[in-house]
Formats: sequence, structure tokens, C-alpha cells
Amino acid sequence: MPTRHLKTDFNEILRKMKNTLIIYLLIIGLMSCNSQNKPIEQNMESFKIIGISLETTNQNGQSVEDMGQLWQQFLSQQLANKIPNALSPEIYVLYTDYKSDYMGKYRAIIGCKVATLDTIPKGMLGRVIEGGTYTKYTAKGEVPASVVSTWQQIWKADDSLKRSYTTDFEVYGAKSQQGIESEVEIFIAINQY
Repeated sequence: MPTRHLKTDFNEILRKMKNTLIIYLLIIGLMSCNSQNKPIEQNMESFKIIGISLETTNQNGQSVEDMGQLWQQFLSQQLANKIPNALSPEIYVLYTDYKSDYMGKYRAIIGCKVATLDTIPKGMLGRVIEGGTYTKYTAKGEVPASVVSTWQQIWKADDSLKRSYTTDFEVYGAKSQQGIESEVEIFIAINQY
């Protein structure tokens, strides 16, 4: 599984995330949204993931610090290589166990999609993500700025999205390592009426 290249790129991402300007822009919400990012509704099958997690909140920029530390742990310990039965080298970031809405506490998990949860390494957890209807966004551009910008677009549309606040997730695949041409898929669980 080619994680060395991902590790180097994600370490650079972590460095950028700690940059005061990005944190400042995230907190005050001045980053512009990508006007070409047209969300589409998509039905998803259930899947399983194994990874590491923490509880965080978006209040006071706490998630920026917490997620930076979680990414650092995942990459520095090369945890993608230690996840059994991984189906691909893609890295998934899940947001789940919401206490309320996007401003409340929630659990973040960084890991890989797996075939089975039969063997979960110590210090990791396994989770089944239920299938359902999701609104898919594609963050386009330099990571992490494009991902932050897309999340701001999602938060602004919170009421109209009819979010279910079950599990949302990001997928970091091969296209997430392309500099200004990068793409990261973001899936938002929605209520189906």
C-alpha cells in the first residue's frame, strides 16, 4: 500500500493547517466557496472502516487543532499499513456521533475502508457506516484550504440540506495529492422524506 507519498503530502498539509492564516480564516469564515462545486445527491451502500478517533467540536477552532493532531498520529505511526483487510489505499475521515449540529461535539475517525471488522488493532476502533442518501460535494484545489472552504459552504447550507447528522465523511484518494488540481470527496448524510 503506497502510504509513504501520502505521508509526506499529509505532513505538508498538517504544516499548512497549523499556519496562523488558515486557522484565522477558518475561524472567521472568510475563505471563499468554490462556485463550481455543485453538490449531487447519491445513494450509498453501507461500508466498514477501521481507524483512530477522538471527540471534538468546531467551536473556537478546536477541531483544527484536534484534527491536526489526529492526522499527525495517523501518518507518523503509518497506521494505514496496520489496518487489516483494507480495501484500498484511500483514507477516510468520518464525522459521527453528533451531539447536536455542526457546532456541537462529534466524533472524528481517520482510517481505511475494510472488508471485515473481525480483527481491530489495539487503540483503533471499527465502525459500520449505514447506507443511505448523501449529498456529495467535491472540494477542488489545494488541500486543506479547498476542504475548509467546502465545509464552510456546507455549513452555510445547513438548513436547506436537511442533514441527518448520522455520519458524514471525506475520501482522500489519488486525486487528493495533486496540488491545485486536488479533489477530495465529501459526503453529507441527509434525511430522505
